[in-house]
Amino acid sequence: MNGCRRAWWPGRWPRLAWPSTCLVCGRWPAATVCPACLALFARPPAPPPAPPPALDACLAAVAYAYPWDRLIGRFKFRREPGLAEVLAHLVLDTPGFAALADGCDHIVPVPLSRSRLAERGFNQAWELIRVWGRAQPRLRPKALALGLQRCEGRPDQHHLPRQQRLHNLSGAFAVPAPVRPVLQGRHVLLVDDVTTTGATLGHAARALRQAGAASVRAAVVAATPG
Repeated sequence: MNGCRRAWWPGRWPRLAWPSTCLVCGRWPAATVCPACLALFARPPAPPPAPPPALDACLAAVAYAYPWDRLIGRFKFRREPGLAEVLAHLVLDTPGFAALADGCDHIVPVPLSRSRLAERGFNQAWELIRVWGRAQPRLRPKALALGLQRCEGRPDQHHLPRQQRLHNLSGAFAVPAPVRPVLQGRHVLLVDDVTTTGATLGHAARALRQAGAASVRAAVVAATPG
């Protein structure tokens, strides 16, 4: 048994291509989301989301509807960070993303509070950026993981009605003092998984502008229709 373990485990099993089922249609074997489902469902929201006042533009890859709402829910709330791969590539393949990313100086994830980060174990926005960096190495130097901080003590936006969402995050974001000189006169791409009312992106963008950013644009995986 020990001989078998030494022969297989250190280097061979991790490189094996295990078959899988598509998380949307169940086709087997397939990728996490099969090409047929991507062709059917990977369409941008119509109309595209209007950016909040503090943002110069907002790009969304798909509508926050079936099947993406379920996959994003698994990604965040069922602790499946591996889904970042397919979700990040949805954004990479969206028309206009290349120009948006190339035109920015820094890519900043919308942060989680410390308690939420400890509970979840990862920041979903940062996982998306990490996939982009692996797929397009030119984006790696732009990633600014700690460009924003999020204050503790605010209710989770996910459970709030629209009107409370709009006011819940007032003053919730801050730029750390050591980062402010880095942002002076720079163009920032803000990243999150979903935008619903635009409140999170708007308040985060306002904090970046107050810290000296010349412009703030956003890219998200999904936007709520309407």
